[in-house]
Amino acid sequence: MQRIRLTDELTFSRIVYGMWRLGDDADTSEGHVRAKIEACLEQGITTMDQADIYGDYGAEEILGRALTPELRDRIEIVTKCGIVAPAGRYADRRVKHYDTSSAHIRASIDHSLRLMGIDRIDLLLIHRPDPLMDHAETGAALDAAVESGKVRAVGVSNFRPHDWTLLQSAMDTPLVTNQIEMSLCHTAPFTDGDLAFLQEQGVAPMAWSPLGGGRLMRPGTEGGGLFDALSAVAEAQGVDPGAVAVAWLLAHPAKIMPVMGTNALERIATLGTALKVEMDRQTWFALYTHALGHEVP
Repeated sequence: MQRIRLTDELTFSRIVYGMWRLGDDADTSEGHVRAKIEACLEQGITTMDQADIYGDYGAEEILGRALTPELRDRIEIVTKCGIVAPAGRYADRRVKHYDTSSAHIRASIDHSLRLMGIDRIDLLLIHRPDPLMDHAETGAALDAAVESGKVRAVGVSNFRPHDWTLLQSAMDTPLVTNQIEMSLCHTAPFTDGDLAFLQEQGVAPMAWSPLGGGRLMRPGTEGGGLFDALSAVAEAQGVDPGAVAVAWLLAHPAKIMPVMGTNALERIATLGTALKVEMDRQTWFALYTHALGHEVP
C-alpha cells in the first residue's frame, strides 16, 4: 500500500477507511469492528477516519470498545470536531450549528480521547467552515492541541482556499490536509481552484464520498453512460467499477487519499484493488467526459 507523508513523523495509507457508517451496521460488536480493521490492515490500509458527530456522536465509542493497545499501535486515527447537532450529548441544543471556539475544540478533543480510549489523536480536522469563526482563537486552540501532545497534526474539512488561508494565517502549526468531496459525481474541485490550491501548498487532500454515496455503483443513476464506462474498464482489468472510480482519483498528481466507507467485510477486503488499476490519460479523460456529460472544450 502506498503511503502519503503529512508531516516528518506522520504518514497515512493512500486509501483511508471511513467509519461514518460504523453505527449503522446491525453488528457493532467489538469482534466485528476488529474484523473490519483487520481486513483493512491485511491490505496495508492503516488510516481510520472518524468524526465526533458520526453515529449521532456514538461512532467513536464503538471504535474505542474494539481497540486493543496492540491494534491501536497499528493504525492512525483521524477525527473531526466543530459540528453541534441536536443529538447524542448535544440533544438539548435548539439548532444545528458550528462551534470552532477554543472551549469547544478542547472539550471535543477530550471527549474523543475518552470515547476511543486513546491518549493521542493522530489528525484532528475542523469539520466545516464556521461563519462565526474567530480565526485567531481557533488557530491558537489548534496550536495548543498539538503542543499539548493530545493531537499529532491538524487540518480541515470542506474548507475553500480563503477559509484555509484565513485560519492558517493565525497558526504556527501547518494545516496538513483538507478533506473535501471529490468523485466522478462531484468533479468541481478539479476546476474550481480547490484542488489547484492544495497542490500549490504541497498538501495532499482527502476525498470523502469517492463513490458519490454509492451512485457510481448503480447503473442508470448518472447520465452520459458513466456506469457503463466504468464497467468496461473494470471488466478489462478484472476489478469492480468502484475500484476504477477510486483509481480515477488516485491517478491525479495531487496525491488524493480516498476515504472509503462501507460496513460489508467482503467489500472492505477489496478496497486495495483500486491501486492495481491502470489509468492512462485517455481513460481518465474518457471517464471525466462521461461525468461531465459532454466532451472537454
